[in-house]
Amino acid sequence: MHSKLDVAILGATGAVGQRFIQLLEGHPWFRVAELVGKSSAGKRYGDAVNWVLDGNPPASVVDMIVKPLDSELDSPLVFSALPKEAAVDREPQLASEGHVVCTNASAHRMAADVPLLLPEINADHIGLIDVQRANRGWTTGALVANSNCTVMPLVMALAPLRQFDIQRVVVVSEQAISGAGYPGVASLDIIANVIPYVPSDEEKMVIESVKMLGHLYDDRVVEYDMVVSTTCTRVPVIDGHLVNVSVDLASKPSNNEIIAAWEGYKGDERVAMLPSAPEKPLQYLSQIDRPQPRRDRNAGKGMMTSIGRLRECPVLGYKFAALSHNTIRGAAGSSILNAELLAVSGYLPNFQPEAAVALP
Repeated sequence: MHSKLDVAILGATGAVGQRFIQLLEGHPWFRVAELVGKSSAGKRYGDAVNWVLDGNPPASVVDMIVKPLDSELDSPLVFSALPKEAAVDREPQLASEGHVVCTNASAHRMAADVPLLLPEINADHIGLIDVQRANRGWTTGALVANSNCTVMPLVMALAPLRQFDIQRVVVVSEQAISGAGYPGVASLDIIANVIPYVPSDEEKMVIESVKMLGHLYDDRVVEYDMVVSTTCTRVPVIDGHLVNVSVDLASKPSNNEIIAAWEGYKGDERVAMLPSAPEKPLQYLSQIDRPQPRRDRNAGKGMMTSIGRLRECPVLGYKFAALSHNTIRGAAGSSILNAELLAVSGYLPNFQPEAAVALP
């Protein structure tokens, strides 16, 4: 029987850190061995955490002592739920010390040699790790990012449409309050209200989407050539980011061809076997009023993207809605899936999952 790989979680008491712990409980390959925090350092995790997810913290972590952020870590794999300011220096420092860091933070997403991974659509970008190690002199360490949580449903929905030559995209998001972290938006601001501004997310949706949809060419990612316009809003929904998308497709496919592209999309074949991968990356819902956050965010254990309402757009040609669970698919779950891809691809030193098949 193979042993599990020890992992550390940075920012372990925060909302995304808690989601990491929840999703890693019982994971077939990884075991939470170290918890790291700032204000919670030195405390027993069960005493330090204000658990905001359903249920209680897993018994496996409640008696762990939270380590300071500058601690020397033993775990080869590190999941980061740090805020951007703390991630800027600490994440590359850990990578330089030989740790493989899978981060949800935005600090390094757009660095040219950092893969911005969404395994179903750009698993080949993992090749940037070799470039990164050569550039930075890292032998075993690496830094891999997942995207902003609102970019996730947009890119998942657009990926199968690249065959139709995407030209222009206009997006209006309706983002859950959990995307702002805990305690999120003040109740007197969000109840019975919509806030038509989410700091920095509009820029992230533009720059991150073209990188993720781009192609790896030699030692760099060539960004996908499309124009993206975004408006981000915060709505009184707890979990689940919904994006309303209008898109211009040069080849002018029929609606049935678009739906077939979504329903038939399997993504990179290397990903299907991974423990956190959903059975299907996408589902198209034919009901006129779907997807909806409350009803559809947990599809595929929160890892599937739901699409619906494909119809004619008199301006750009086509429009539709897409939904992903923002703290699972859009945050911790995506980082874990990235780490699973690294494991089967040989980027986690001295660890090859027993159930994994060596993949090119």
